[in-house]
Amino acid sequence: MATDTSVDLRTRLQNWLPKLVLAPSFALVLIFVYGFIIFTVYLSFTDSRMLPSYNLVGWENYSKLFRIREWGVAIKNLAIFASLYILICTVIGLFLAIFLDQKIRGEGVLRPIFLYPMALSFIVTGTAWKWFLDPGIGIENTMHLWGWDSFQFNWIKDRQMAIYTIVIAAVWQTSGFVMAMFLAGLRGIDTEILKAAQMDGASNFQMYRRIIIPQLRPAFLSAFVILCHLAIKSYDLVIALTGGGPGNATAVPATFMYSYTFTRNQMGIGASSAVIMLMTIAAIMVPYLYSELREKK
Repeated sequence: MATDTSVDLRTRLQNWLPKLVLAPSFALVLIFVYGFIIFTVYLSFTDSRMLPSYNLVGWENYSKLFRIREWGVAIKNLAIFASLYILICTVIGLFLAIFLDQKIRGEGVLRPIFLYPMALSFIVTGTAWKWFLDPGIGIENTMHLWGWDSFQFNWIKDRQMAIYTIVIAAVWQTSGFVMAMFLAGLRGIDTEILKAAQMDGASNFQMYRRIIIPQLRPAFLSAFVILCHLAIKSYDLVIALTGGGPGNATAVPATFMYSYTFTRNQMGIGASSAVIMLMTIAAIMVPYLYSELREKK
């Protein structure tokens, strides 16, 4: 009888031990992630300025937000940055994955080289590309030292072109990660299907267009969701590379939110912009998660 009790106690302890170990982490996430999300949503409906206020003003902050010129500029910049970033990363990542999938010699060396930029933080990437693109010390200065005096590449100082320097840096950092996702998808395709297509006389182009690329749909969807998330929350790369300038030429919603919350002391408007960003990410993530769960069922 005593043996049965001890066995039962040991079983209960084994069942509860993982929950007890994870409980502190779960509580911290619950408080400092979801708790602060709820608090931010609440602040967006208040007249908070330098410090949080509990005086509710309804939708006034959202109404003001969409009348602010800087917010319109930030949305426009995000649209340019996100569309180019997602498109170029997807194309480069797919071509690199197809290239490595040919079982080329040296794949074990090339794959870490392509993936290495993703190991860096966006702060490091932004700082490095700032030096590289600065006309005084970067590629333009190097070309002048080599005797090419007419060479100009001052995009980082140009209000019309500065946003594209952020695209360049972001694509450089993330393309290798997208490549790894596509490469995993390519390696998971049934080779028997490809052999059957080859026996039927299909060319390599036809196989990729009709068989291989359509089967990469999950990888395309995952890449799209991840890149959208990175584009929307791109703050550190912008700050390190251009600081949102020149002027506000490279401001994005993330930099707008920080500026209005902590610099201009308009916390209510900053919170409302953060909620808009959260809703945008949720609008992308929720359908993706729903489709993934439905496929598993």
